Amino acid sequence: METSKAMAETEIKVAFVSNLNGTTLTEVSLGSFLAPLCLLSRGLFVLVFHLNKGVLPLRSSAHLLLDFILLITPLVLSCTVLSDVLHWVIILLAVVDVCAVFILYSKRHKKPAGHQSMIDSFGHSHVESSLVPFLTAFRVLVNVKTAISILAVDFTVFPRRYAKTEMYGTGVMDFGVGAYVMANAMVCPEARGKKIQGSKLSHLAKQVFSIWPLVVLGFARLASVKATGYHEHITEYGLHWNFFFTLAIVRVVASALLAVFPINVSWLLSLLIIGAYQVVLEKTDLKSFLTQNAERSSFMQANKEGIFSVVGYVAVYMAGVQVGVYLMQTRTLVKDWIRVIRNLLLGSFGLWVALHACQMHIEPVSRRMANLPFCIWTIAQSLFFLSCLGIADIALLFAKVVSSFTAVSASWNPRHRSETERKIMNKLDALCLIQAVNRNQLLFFLLANVMTGLTNILVDTLKSNDLFAVCVLLSYMFINSLIIFILHVNNITVKFW
Repeated sequence: METSKAMAETEIKVAFVSNLNGTTLTEVSLGSFLAPLCLLSRGLFVLVFHLNKGVLPLRSSAHLLLDFILLITPLVLSCTVLSDVLHWVIILLAVVDVCAVFILYSKRHKKPAGHQSMIDSFGHSHVESSLVPFLTAFRVLVNVKTAISILAVDFTVFPRRYAKTEMYGTGVMDFGVGAYVMANAMVCPEARGKKIQGSKLSHLAKQVFSIWPLVVLGFARLASVKATGYHEHITEYGLHWNFFFTLAIVRVVASALLAVFPINVSWLLSLLIIGAYQVVLEKTDLKSFLTQNAERSSFMQANKEGIFSVVGYVAVYMAGVQVGVYLMQTRTLVKDWIRVIRNLLLGSFGLWVALHACQMHIEPVSRRMANLPFCIWTIAQSLFFLSCLGIADIALLFAKVVSSFTAVSASWNPRHRSETERKIMNKLDALCLIQAVNRNQLLFFLLANVMTGLTNILVDTLKSNDLFAVCVLLSYMFINSLIIFILHVNNITVKFW
């Protein structure tokens, strides 16, 4: 009796996340404004706090709470109780941030002859270029949004239009999957210009060995799901496949390609791979094989979605490598980075046009197949999100310059800073939640998956009211954040491969 009841509940949960059609491209793009505004708000809060004689750094618990309240909480609320008024939330945050920048500008110590001279001086100022802060923020925020979504989707408070689509469509979680692959690609060793030690064959062997944690995690997830009877949306990846296996295979294939071909043709390889894949989908029976819910007797049939979608994700990865190479180039002037952000926006716009043409003349976006429109959409949306983060970073840098105080972690800094500010900055970096997640990204992702499973066992997600669901989500994200934060404060990096 208990077994039958458990099976019935599992089937209800599967049905709850199945047969969905997503939302509009505009609504997904709208969400790209929120996280950058939250980052900007956090930085401006620190600047205003210092301007009012506040002493930095604060206690470690205060910094954790500050980051959680200003960065994590808005993201949780935006995909739950505030999802229907998200545009008003974004407008309100933007107004507050603009007012804060204006206050800092009006109270600046050194007042130049005019606004234009101030802007020109800012554009020609130098920044420290060892890291690209908005790229780090992109990777961290994609991880955070993924962590929120994988649990939130099981609650009724999470809009069904945000969840992964069944066949065709654009859900927020659909973008999250592609963005996660893109985020990994942009900081891969090849994109960072890491020189190959030894022969290309030995380098490839090293890369193959380096994916063993993903393979282990994939099998661990498979075993735990089968053992606990955890609900599975089979048409997402298949009967035995999961996202850990996809990440592992994509990394191996991409490493092999980059060992053979020059890195500066990554964009061309991406185009050829996804173009050829789409031709195969159109000219053969592969599309019908992937879209029909037929018998799953063989391994190929059982895991067809996971196996064949790897092709699309490899194309996304190769495009991400090209973007990473572009972003990793040394630049020291603010105006050079403004030009980079402009180019990212232009690239995004061009891909949106291409996406419109593809959806009109080929087929709609399909995460299930990872088809040509899905890859174009993923890259276009990623570039747009990167651009928004870059604009927020430039705005925060401007606020730093006019306030004559630069100690805000996880953001750009002017090249010339006082020794006192450098010391404060180092202390703030050691108490920064963004840096904490960035230090242990894979662990954070794994922790979120484990906590999601535990929460589903302990909580009846479908019968939870909205207030309780939001409280559970905030508690879940706080526990994840706290664990990662404690490791960071103690300078612990969990990487043994």
